[in-house]
Amino acid sequence: MDVRLENHLDYFIHDNTAAAWLSPEMLSVAREAFGAGDFNLLAEIYSSQLADLRHPDRSLCLLKADALSRAGRVADALESYCTAANLDRLRPNELGSLVDCIAHTLRVKECLKECTDSDGVSEDEHSLDLFSCRLCKCLLIEPTTLECGHTFCKPCIEDDCIKECELCRYKLNETSRQLKPICFKVNVVLRGLLDKWFCAESEARRCWLEGDRMRNERGFINALEKYNNALEKAPYMCRLLGRRAELHMEMSNFRQALQDGDAMCRLTPLSPKAHYVKALALNKAGYNEEALQEYFYCLALKPDWTSVKLETQKMMSEMFSVFKTDGLPTSSPHPHQTGPAPYLKPASLLLGSLHSTPRRWSQTPIGHRDSVSDTGAETKSSCEDSKTLASVVAALPLPPGLKRKFSDEPQGSAPHKLPRKDESSSSQMPAACCSERREVPPQLLDSSDMDCSVCMRLFYEPVTTPCGHTFCMKCLERCLDHNPNCPVCKENITEYLATRGYHKTLLMEEVLQRYLSEELAERSKVHQEEMAELSNLTQEVPIFICTMAFPTIPCPLQVFEPCYRLMIRRSMETGTKQFGMCIADDIKGFADYGCMLEVKDVKFQPDGRLVVDTVGVSRFRVLSHGHRDGYNTAKIKHLEDQKVEGEELAELQKLHDCVYEQASTWFTSLKDNMKNQIVSHFGQLPEKYCDIQGSVSGPAWCWWLLAVLPLEKRAQLSILAMTTLRERLSTTRRVLSLVTRKHPPTRRPSSSAAAASSL
Repeated sequence: MDVRLENHLDYFIHDNTAAAWLSPEMLSVAREAFGAGDFNLLAEIYSSQLADLRHPDRSLCLLKADALSRAGRVADALESYCTAANLDRLRPNELGSLVDCIAHTLRVKECLKECTDSDGVSEDEHSLDLFSCRLCKCLLIEPTTLECGHTFCKPCIEDDCIKECELCRYKLNETSRQLKPICFKVNVVLRGLLDKWFCAESEARRCWLEGDRMRNERGFINALEKYNNALEKAPYMCRLLGRRAELHMEMSNFRQALQDGDAMCRLTPLSPKAHYVKALALNKAGYNEEALQEYFYCLALKPDWTSVKLETQKMMSEMFSVFKTDGLPTSSPHPHQTGPAPYLKPASLLLGSLHSTPRRWSQTPIGHRDSVSDTGAETKSSCEDSKTLASVVAALPLPPGLKRKFSDEPQGSAPHKLPRKDESSSSQMPAACCSERREVPPQLLDSSDMDCSVCMRLFYEPVTTPCGHTFCMKCLERCLDHNPNCPVCKENITEYLATRGYHKTLLMEEVLQRYLSEELAERSKVHQEEMAELSNLTQEVPIFICTMAFPTIPCPLQVFEPCYRLMIRRSMETGTKQFGMCIADDIKGFADYGCMLEVKDVKFQPDGRLVVDTVGVSRFRVLSHGHRDGYNTAKIKHLEDQKVEGEELAELQKLHDCVYEQASTWFTSLKDNMKNQIVSHFGQLPEKYCDIQGSVSGPAWCWWLLAVLPLEKRAQLSILAMTTLRERLSTTRRVLSLVTRKHPPTRRPSSSAAAASSL
């Protein structure tokens, strides 16, 4: 059975008395009507059952009232609720459908659904802008940047002790520790910018936070003074008004609390929180009917607010309990009468009984407050006569049919209605509040405020360190290559370096894009030009001076020198993922021949070292030497084997097969431990190529053999420089013949076998 139907029929299922009045056939029809949403038919079923009874049954009355509420027939539903209340006090959980109906009617009548749900976000989300904290919804104060790049108020993340970012759910990997919001250090650049651009509001926020601290210490008078000071600086801060209203209620200053609630509703008429604060103030001040009306506005704006709905149902239950009036002059009811008992006022009379509007507090300016404490006693006595459900129901918009039904009866004056978005006037609130988004004053915008302290240029991909300083990502990486300390304050940030937490500071990035778009575009253009220059693998190739490398052969590396860490990063950033490998030369710095390596994987170690997996791609000859940012560069020319045809190709093929067999025999004759070492570093001996001239560098097995043979680096370099396969095969055969005359080698085969060289 549908859960809603189970709830609706809860009185019937668990009440044997009610069960006796509904036949199985009628129960089946009732279920079908409920499932089809035909609540008018459902109400008629219960009415027919009640008409056959000598005395009204409370459970059936509630079922009928529930059905009438779901059908939107509030007045008829009230008749049944009154009948049930006369038999026994209504419990709050029995009034859910009535509360939902009234809230829905108000929501539709005032077009609140279009105002709050048209774009899928709440009023709170509408009020947020670039400089708002997503936790407290106010201007960022003491902005602190998380490791993921999002920024929040420092007090917010300290109070909440967050374990993950509220926006991206980022959390530390491979650890169960709490997410460290950059060690709770304030972002220095952002704090300076916000204090400069929004001076008054920033000062108000500091007074606000100081007031919160005093309030937590029970210093209510001092806290109130701080709140007042804050509102003098920024009178449009609706959340602060709510905070002060709560403090007034704690101090029993209900009149002042109600004034703050009114001010909140004027500033943000579509905010459920504003109406909730006002409802609390009205309730404590003794205005139960107006408090109930504000609760209904809350539910109309936010239907899923469970706690408010429960409070509304509780208030409705209490108000129904006072509607029993003894001795009303009515005619004696028929035994089968389904209407209210003679001693209960009919709903039609309730709807028309309100002749005057309940008194409201005068709306005084936000900044002016009376210091007199109001316990609410006078309030209760002054509006005692208006405490009827009619004052609430009559004040709420009803469907047109109901209004026409009771149009001849006296009606109370129209209550205060929520203004629609397009009807709200900017004159009702301060000018600062009329602007939906904060904007940086143009006269205060200075690009030099957002310059990196390392490169002295506009931030490009800004990142924030644990100590709260901001740099360009590339600038920070280069600085950390040399020293694991902040470039500004020299604080040790080894842990930050170990996590590689280089996430862009998103707020700074958005500020640059919005307010300095032209400057940022120029900065980006310069960066792209630098990357294009670095990606030219013929004019300026980065050179790694270390060991011999060969085409198709793996060459793992451990890199810890700052210049080479920078070189590897740049090769990855440009997308080439390539650099040259040469051996050292005492005169020129590095040899005239080398091999291009392609990066397959990079692992960053906690101490800053890089473990790089590379593989040889092609050979090259150095045309000229150069330097860039601490590492060597070269202008190169790629080498290719000269191809042959006809008889030369046939002879070359025979030589190729012969040397391959000789190499295979030599490798097979090695001791097992030696073979295992070779295989672990270089893999098995590659298979022969069908087309020995298919690769510009020749067969892969030749380079594999050259890498594992016990040759000096200079000898290997001379073979690497050969551009004819015949010459390379002939030299390799002579080396193999020399090696096989001796015992198999007992040491590791080659210095290049340890290509996991350390620099």
